[in-house]
Amino acid sequence: MDVRVGVIGVGMIGQDHIRRITQVLTGGSVTAVNDVDTARAGQVAAVLPGVGQHRVSVHATAQDLIADGNVDAVLVASWGPAHEEQVVAAIGAGKPVFCEKPLAPASDACLRIMEAEMAAGRRLVQVGFMRRYDAGYRAMKAALDDSGIGAPLLMHCAHRNPSVPDYGFTTDMIISDSAVHEMDIVRWLFGEEIVAATVLTPRRAGQAPDGLQDPLILLLEMANGVLVDDELFVSARYGYDVRGEVVCETGTVALADVSEVTVRAQNRYGGRVPVDWRDRFIRAYDAELQEWLNAVAAGSAAGPSSWDGYAAAAVTDAALEALRTGQRTAVSMPERPEFYAK
Repeated sequence: MDVRVGVIGVGMIGQDHIRRITQVLTGGSVTAVNDVDTARAGQVAAVLPGVGQHRVSVHATAQDLIADGNVDAVLVASWGPAHEEQVVAAIGAGKPVFCEKPLAPASDACLRIMEAEMAAGRRLVQVGFMRRYDAGYRAMKAALDDSGIGAPLLMHCAHRNPSVPDYGFTTDMIISDSAVHEMDIVRWLFGEEIVAATVLTPRRAGQAPDGLQDPLILLLEMANGVLVDDELFVSARYGYDVRGEVVCETGTVALADVSEVTVRAQNRYGGRVPVDWRDRFIRAYDAELQEWLNAVAAGSAAGPSSWDGYAAAAVTDAALEALRTGQRTAVSMPERPEFYAK
């Protein structure tokens, strides 16, 4: 089965997913697009091949795209505040949906998505937490699951960006847009929920944009007692650098250097630092979307669920409160519904 995908949101990540589906992956095609910028949607559709006698449709609204009979599944890559309405509409239409993170910016919106999905009676949503598909993180999880180095005790993380957009990026977004990836990956690595968050504010970097407290240190407490420290530095200038090391009882496991080669010349050696998140995680993005297409074709569901999207939003809420107050903040969330059992 060739899955006919309708894409809502054709900005940077939306166009990258379209390229992925049409040029890299198997089992999928793009048959419809929608964007708040209708002209941009038309430009994107004009260069796509279409399927058979059907050209790629450009829809004025997300709801029209979801209702399109030439769309089997929906990929949501619009801005976060629009996700709830669009994902719930796809669920209502009985169509599988891949939703880029966040599932929704607010945890109560994520709960409403979960309620709609549970009412539908089957999993229809996969959330775009791509780090779970990264070869390094998968090898790290395999080492932890093997238990050869004992129980995990703590984890050191770093999330460094060369820069942020010149406009609109706030200190809160360091938590909601950047740290959310670590929030999800540590839940997946340890198979435990996060129960509390604390945010520390080190000396502010001189190159940080006006009004931005950068860097931050996020401390996460897992239900099993594991502590996670996450350095968040979004104006580091030198490149996109994601690090992770888990300290266990009798050993450690860490992400390897992601440089493809090491060059030695003129009494020096060095490697390459990724340019941005697309560069660093390109294969992970490929793997997650291929898994989604395969699952849709098989009539099943895989990958991060709506519960995972909700859990990340609940931890984000706690971390933002900790940022505002300077106090340790407990994460408030109900028990995981049986519908989303591990």
